[in-house]
Parts: sequence; C-alpha cells; structure tokens
Amino acid sequence: MRPSSTLSSDATRADGPLTHAPLAKVHDYIRTCSATGDLSAIAALASSRGGLLDDRVRCVAWPKLLGSDVRHADSADVMLDWRSLPRHKDEDQVRLDVNRSFIYYPKNESEQQLDRRKGDLSDVITQLLRRHPTLCYFQGFHDIVQVILLVLGKELAISAVTHLSLLRIRDFMLPSLSPSLAHLALLPAILYSVDAKLCQHLSGTQPFFALAATLTLYAHEIEDYGAIARLFDFLLAEDAVVSVYVFAIIILSRRKELFEIPADEPEMLHFTLSKLPKSLDVEDMITRAKALVLEHPPERLPFRAWNKISAYSVLKTTRGLSKPQTLIEGEAFFSKQVTQLDRAQLRQKIRSAAWRYRKPAGSVGVALLIGLVSIWIQNGGVGGTHFNAFRKIWAVFRLLGP
Repeated sequence: MRPSSTLSSDATRADGPLTHAPLAKVHDYIRTCSATGDLSAIAALASSRGGLLDDRVRCVAWPKLLGSDVRHADSADVMLDWRSLPRHKDEDQVRLDVNRSFIYYPKNESEQQLDRRKGDLSDVITQLLRRHPTLCYFQGFHDIVQVILLVLGKELAISAVTHLSLLRIRDFMLPSLSPSLAHLALLPAILYSVDAKLCQHLSGTQPFFALAATLTLYAHEIEDYGAIARLFDFLLAEDAVVSVYVFAIIILSRRKELFEIPADEPEMLHFTLSKLPKSLDVEDMITRAKALVLEHPPERLPFRAWNKISAYSVLKTTRGLSKPQTLIEGEAFFSKQVTQLDRAQLRQKIRSAAWRYRKPAGSVGVALLIGLVSIWIQNGGVGGTHFNAFRKIWAVFRLLGP
C-alpha cells in the first residue's frame, strides 16, 4: 500500500517517492521507458509484478502507452484557447463532481491546495469536452482524471486524458449507456468458462453490479492511491477488455461468500457484488486477470458473447494493438458507433410501432416491412431522401392499424 509521501506545493502532481522501490531500480525503469520505442517492452514492465514502481516512471510510461507523448497533426486545435470555445452541455455536472473530488488522496493537504487541484481537474475535463463536444461526460469520469492528474501533472494530463477518452474508454462517452452495458454482458460468459456453477448461482441478477467499477476503471472504488495507480499501470498497458476480466476475478475470489447468499435473493447478490471488498490484493488480482485472459480469450467465450460486441467498440479496436491509435481514428470510431446506435434506436421504434398497429390479417405484411426496413437501415438508409420515402411508406402502413 502507499506509504506516506511528501507532496509538492505544485497543485497538480506528487513529487515524493510513492513506493519502497530502490531508487536505482526506479532510475533504470525511467531510462528503459525513455529510451525504447517498443511499446511492448513498456507494457511488459507495466504488467509485471510491482508495475511501474513510482510516479516518476509513470510520467514517462503512461503517455507512451496512451500515445499522447507525440504531437500529431490531429491535435492542431490545441493552439486554440479552449476557454473561448462554446460551453459543453455537461459542464454543470462536471462542476458538481469536481467539488466531490480528492476525498481519499492526496493526504494532509490544506484547503487551498485542494482547491487548486480541483481547479486543475475542472480545467482538464472542461477543456476535453469543449474541444470534443460530441463526447458525453459520465459521473465518475472525474475519478479517472483525478488519478491521471495526480500522476502526470496538468500539462501532461490534458493530452493523456484526451487519448484515453477517445481511444480506450470511448464506449463510456457515447450518447447511450448501451455500449457500456455491452462490456458487462461479457461477464457471464467469462464466469461460465471458469465456474459454471457460480455462473448459474448468479444467473438471477444482471451484471449491472459491475458498472460503477468498470466505468471508472476502478478509480471510484479503490481508495488507496498506490493501489489505483498500480492498477492503472496494468489497465493502460493491456487491451481495454482486461477491465472486465479484472471484475470477473473479483467475483471468483468471493465464491464462498456468494454461495452463502441464496440464489433466489438476487437483490442481495446484486448489493454484495456492487460493493468491492475493502481489502483487495491488487497485485494478485492483476496476475490472475492476465492468466484468465490467456486461458479464456474473449474470442473463445461461450454464447457468442464476443460476436455481439460492436466492431467499433474499444473492446475490439484496442485488441492486439502494436502501436497507439490517433485521435482521428478515435473520432472516426466514435462517429461509426453513434451511427450504429441511431440505427438500433430506429429499429426499436419500428418494432414498437409495428406491434401497436398490428392486425392478424396484416401480420405477414408487418414482418415483411420490418425485414425490408432492417435491410435498408443496415445498408445506410438513415436520413435524406431515403428516409423521406420510408416515412411515406410508413404512413400508408399505419392506415392498416386500428
């Protein structure tokens, strides 16, 4: 766990040593991370026992793992003063959450120091949202940014948070919660692969109990700074899907406790699983999660769970990457995901309307219309002339209703 450390007067980062790692080893890690362009070597250090050891190493390694250490052509807009950009619709919620930040760490700081940290946190989040207004803020995002800000400092955190948002937690910043819930849908498949009996015991409750932890990369749940920084080493070094495997390990480690709760009490099971144990062995959790991914990779999970994940989800776009993606790629994936969500929403509206206007004699026609419209949507028929034509067809169809 994190020993006591001295924090600098700078309101954005910790200055003192954060671990008991020998100084020589810390400097060796810094040299390795600074000199190599091989991300796999840095990722190997981050995922090894003890991780990156110290925030001085993380300041070099995390930007490289996120791809935020290089200025790309797609980041030219940073020359604009973000304060002059239009207000983002979620800024009021950001303000409320920032006021609740820095509860557990850093320790022993004055109100003035904490206020400066909160000001920096607000600036980093608000700048991101104004520069990328299509992103949707979610409660708990400030917990993630808080960790990155404490480790990297404000200057490095701005670019790091941007890359993290568009390339690794993009699914959580879409205008719908459904892509986030799709992550959780992998949990039963992972559990079934390892422990079918436990999976069956939990089958009466939906895996929504894992939402708060996975949505915030566990920053909302883990109260120890050293532990969450160590977990971030691992999460930033691996594919985005490992976060779900980490929660699966947490469930498996509580097997005995969970079987003491009757299966016909899903509310109690949900309540228990939604609260992480206070004494988490993060190092053991990481080791077991790495092994679990290797033994039961997402592509081989039962119930076709992996096939149901969008091709544009971060779960798939980060899978097996040899180099970081660019922000332009992240924005393109975001746009494609929004289009998918719009199409899914339209399909649902059509099905609901078809059900309302159904008639026994017209059931075949209803089924035929839904099938044709589904094909039309799949082929990109949302908007423009095609959509107006569909509206006319739908108007005629409604005449068949009651």
